[in-house]
Amino acid sequence: METVTASLQHYGVLLVFANVLLQQLGAPVPAFPTMVLAGALSVTGVLSAPAALTAAILASLVADTAWYAAGIRYGRSVLSTLCRISLSPDSCVRQSEDRLARWGPWALVIGKFVPGLSTMAPPVAGLVGLSPRTFAVASTAAAALYFGLGLALGMAFHDQVNEILAAAAEHATMAGLALAVLLAGYVAYRWLRRVRFRQRLRIARVSVEEVRQRIEAGAAPVILDVRSAVARAREPGIDGAIAVDAGQLETTGLPFPPEREIVVYCSCPNEASAAIVAQQLTNAGFTNVRALSGGLDAWIAAGLPLAALEAAPRAAAEPSGCAAG
Repeated sequence: METVTASLQHYGVLLVFANVLLQQLGAPVPAFPTMVLAGALSVTGVLSAPAALTAAILASLVADTAWYAAGIRYGRSVLSTLCRISLSPDSCVRQSEDRLARWGPWALVIGKFVPGLSTMAPPVAGLVGLSPRTFAVASTAAAALYFGLGLALGMAFHDQVNEILAAAAEHATMAGLALAVLLAGYVAYRWLRRVRFRQRLRIARVSVEEVRQRIEAGAAPVILDVRSAVARAREPGIDGAIAVDAGQLETTGLPFPPEREIVVYCSCPNEASAAIVAQQLTNAGFTNVRALSGGLDAWIAAGLPLAALEAAPRAAAEPSGCAAG
């Protein structure tokens, strides 16, 4: 136990910094338990609570700023990479944009407590143009609250945590194995969540070229833009598309016959939001719904026209409308 204590005294703050930095960069390694442990050790004088909290805040700010700058520099392309690294569902991009639209900088603070959104919010903040000063203040406050809570919990339950630590030191091999199993289980859980989410995205896709041909042939489909309000304000959509709030489809519906051809698009990685809405419409009885492969980026890359969007029409009273479930 003395060896463990000595190691933590020398390297504890550095371990806190490294753990938080890795988590905030997107690695699936939880940092909150580390802060709980740091809080317990601070009561016995092994670690300095202010030093541990400062290290956590600095590490979080370094990682968040890196992703914020990447969001400004590389735009949406960086979000796909981050989704893969963090094993977060691609829909976290849309959720982050929605929360930034509703709550402003507070979304960064609240998002720190939500797995997936914690890492996704900084690049989205850069993408939507949140000012550097506002971002820095919000990111610092978020880290202070989140990691400060972990530290406080460790202090409150220091007796129990120190008992667990002492038992772990006596059975180092078993403790190391248990820790490895827990970490592997956490990573596996995140991976399974992502796999299940990907399975939900199995909906028919249509290429930009196919849509263009349909339009030129005079048989244009209904094109729905299900991007977030923030994304639509930042960039125009496909010419002739209808802006739809995906979260309100259940109450507003769509006044089109079930057999009408519908194409749904977004700007999320892997067309996540478009695929979810397309699946909702299919479940609601629409028989010819597809997601646009590549989303808005593919449309722009093809050099096709953009324009301001129309508002979604309300569904008629008869049951031919849509109540997307």
